[in-house]
Order: sequence, then C-alpha cells, then structure tokens
Amino acid sequence: MTSDDTPAPAPESPFDDGQADRDQARQFVLPLVLHLEKTDPPARTDALRSAARAVLTILSDERSLGDGEWSGAMRDWQDARIRKVVRRARGAEWRKAAVLDGITVTGENGAEVRVFPPIPLDGWPKELAKLQVTGTDLEDPEPPADPDPSGPVLWLSPELDMSAGKTMAQVGHGAQLAWWELSDTERKAWREAGFPLSVATPGAERWRELTVSGLPVVRDAGFTEIAPGSCTVVADHPALRR
Repeated sequence: MTSDDTPAPAPESPFDDGQADRDQARQFVLPLVLHLEKTDPPARTDALRSAARAVLTILSDERSLGDGEWSGAMRDWQDARIRKVVRRARGAEWRKAAVLDGITVTGENGAEVRVFPPIPLDGWPKELAKLQVTGTDLEDPEPPADPDPSGPVLWLSPELDMSAGKTMAQVGHGAQLAWWELSDTERKAWREAGFPLSVATPGAERWRELTVSGLPVVRDAGFTEIAPGSCTVVADHPALRR
C-alpha cells in the first residue's frame, strides 16, 4: 500500500493560479493512517470511503477553520499542492498514532482511518515517520454494492491499476475538490448527514462521459505508480451536476 500523492493542476482548477509560487512554497502533507491488522484487514471499498470521509471531516472540523488550532497548518497545506500520504499501522503502532492529535473515521464495515493536521513534508513526527508505506493490499470479500445515484459518488478510473493506498489518496483528493466547489449551505447539509458517499468504478464509456461532464476531476501529478496527468477520480455530488 502506498501513496505519496498530489493532484496535478487542471484547467479551471484551484491549482492554476500562481502554480509556480505554489511549487516554490514550503510543501505540507496531510497524513492518513489506515488501521491494518494482519488477521483482520478492512475491505478495500470501506477503506476508500473512510479515507474520503476522513478528509472531509478534517476540512470541516472547527479546529481547521477560522482561528482554530489547526487552521494555520490547513491554510499552509491548501496554499501549496494538496499532497496526501497514506500509511498503515497495526497493534502498538496504531495505538501510538491514535494518541497524536487527529480524527479517526470508522467505516460502515469497520475500516478505521485516522487523519492528522498537515505537517511539513520533511517534518513527520516519529510516531508516524516509522510507519510503513507499503504492505498487504486490500480486497473486497464480496462485490461492492452499486452506488447510490441520488448521493455523492467518487468514480474511479477503470483504466488504471492503483494500490489501495494510492487509491485512498485519490478519493481523498476527489472529496476535497467536491468540497471546495460546494456552497456553505451545501457543505453544511453534507456534513450534518455524516458525509455519505459511494466509491465505484464505472464502465469505460460512462467514465469518458464523466471526465467531460464538468464535474471535478483529479489529475495525478505522477509522483508514484501512474503517469503524470492521469485522470483518476471524478467527484460526482448531486449539487454539482449540471
């Protein structure tokens, strides 16, 4: 499982303006840690949903807003590339990580993902720095249910083969891009509902339609696993459908 991940700038994206300045600024990263025990690994789709919800949860947390204790780090991170790194922890590693400031999100089927306030790319706390980036990949023991068409869906590219960690970062990017596009009222409604969302992979024809639909599209920067500019996720929220 791996991801040291950043979306690439796309036309009319929040990453266009001043991109050179963004790249020259000190880079921050949003750490996400998956609880992954050898004997009871989470289902892949539940881990993906939990990662996306973890990103939304920290974006909307009062500590991340206004003069909150995490707000400075959140601004520094969002002023540069929105890099995310996914690592795994088990046993004592997970217990030590859980003591650090952060938020644990638990999925419908028990997957646990803890998200932490952004840190400098070269400033990892020791409890997180030693966690593994690679590890056993995840599977769905049964085919995932079809997505709810009336709710938010993070659509995964059917053309790419990404590790679970890479995919967790990508759906986090997609959820964040959707969040940025919503109005305050729409954000509040999504938050109060508990950030319901689905993660699914469409067929090739549907994927092509989605990528030109005007919905937010994640284009990978190409640091790991896939080619730069690859479209990885389309963030489909009812409020953003045209």
